[in-house]
Amino acid sequence: QPAGEAIVENQLLPREMTLYFAVRDASHLVAEAREVPGCMLEEDCLRAAVEALIAGPSGSLDQVLPDKTLLLGLRVDGSLVTLDFSDDLVNGHPGGTQSELLTVYALTDTLAVNFPHLRQVRILVEGEPIETLKGHVDLRQPVSADFSLVEELSSPAGDLSNVPASSE
Repeated sequence: QPAGEAIVENQLLPREMTLYFAVRDASHLVAEAREVPGCMLEEDCLRAAVEALIAGPSGSLDQVLPDKTLLLGLRVDGSLVTLDFSDDLVNGHPGGTQSELLTVYALTDTLAVNFPHLRQVRILVEGEPIETLKGHVDLRQPVSADFSLVEELSSPAGDLSNVPASSE
């Protein structure tokens, strides 16, 4: 049996990823470990991560992307990943500054923690750049990961001691 076969099989085993979802009061994000389908190509792995975010949390957390949203395409250029979503991302979004922040940073932080070489995310809708989701968070430029909205205890991102602890 060829030695190369075992390597391919290992890569296709389900992959554990860290996904970020909102807590019920929408004050911050919490990490949720999730197994996603195995993937060999980086773009397939990225797609699996984003589609798992769209599918929503498996526990008691809240969704951060509207559930009818489709990922139409993605492209990686160095440390930048460009994600092209269906217009459901905007049309199905509840709006509000905090809700928009949670959506944008759940996406960028999920990709940054699972793909450390990716540092910025550009969001397109139906192939076109957008200014904001619903008027609050500026999306004209690529967004860098920012773990300040992630609850300290659940974050694999290192020391976040400047984040206030939840009062619950």
